[in-house]
Amino acid sequence: MRTIQFREAICEAMSEEMRHDESIYLMGEEVAEYNGAYKASKGMLAEFGAKRVIDTPIAELGFTGIAVGSAMNGCRPIVEYMTFNFCLVGIDQIINNAAKMRQMTGGQFNVPIVFRGPTASAGQLGATHSQALENWFANTPGLKVVVPSTVYDAKGLLKAAIRDNDPVIFMESEQMYGDKGEVPEGEYTIPLGVADIKREGTDVTIVSFGKIIKEAHIAADELAKEGISCEIIDLRTVRPMDYETILTSVKKTNRLVVLEEAWPFASVASEITYIVQERAFDFLDAPIQRITTADTPAPYSPVLLKEWLPNAGDVVKAVKKVLYKK
Repeated sequence: MRTIQFREAICEAMSEEMRHDESIYLMGEEVAEYNGAYKASKGMLAEFGAKRVIDTPIAELGFTGIAVGSAMNGCRPIVEYMTFNFCLVGIDQIINNAAKMRQMTGGQFNVPIVFRGPTASAGQLGATHSQALENWFANTPGLKVVVPSTVYDAKGLLKAAIRDNDPVIFMESEQMYGDKGEVPEGEYTIPLGVADIKREGTDVTIVSFGKIIKEAHIAADELAKEGISCEIIDLRTVRPMDYETILTSVKKTNRLVVLEEAWPFASVASEITYIVQERAFDFLDAPIQRITTADTPAPYSPVLLKEWLPNAGDVVKAVKKVLYKK
């Protein structure tokens, strides 16, 4: 297979779907003339024109509302936020309109729309540009939440999200746009709501998603040197969540560590922990361990930021704790 960048996979997914369906369009800040803030829409203006690749003002509430209204009237918009931190300006349109319209109209209107852009931290960008809000959106009935961690998954999941007839939150990472991975030449999609076992193991299950899962892989390599076998599950879709894959793994390994780049309170990890203790309590040989960011706004200082973020060392410690090893 060919090797492409994460940003190219995103661009390919959008372009391929737009070639098949003229009702699909892309809008957002700098998506057209500048080829995207992260060059994830490079060449799309030239191919599809200004009516389907639309530069917007810095007015998230406005263009999010326009997109939701157009989705109710036969279009299939893709809304790009320069970062999901900025979508908070327009979150009323996402939560109160996009997510609820199908139910409130008794199924008369569906909202086939994708909201996409970077999530979580990307270095020294300060507290208001470093938030992981996956759990916020996953808490909302009517929304699907996707957070890919690989180039292959990004393309397949985005194509599936664009084809979905309900609103999808598709969250990427600024630090992953340059990542490279193998992607087939031909057509493929990945169904939403299906987790992927990235690494088979027998001693402990590690569940994660998004770019922070890289730390789980680093930790698993280190632990393997000590004879500890880690099974790594990539959620890929936070909502709907693939509980069965997690439960099946826990029933095999009897131990669980959840790694997430978000605040601890009411996190995705909290939901996973509840489900596992409810449905697989008798299979657990140790309390579940949760690894998150520190429970503070993201610091700007590089020294503090390093301490704030979860890392492979944290994963190693958590795995050894559930295995009662030092």
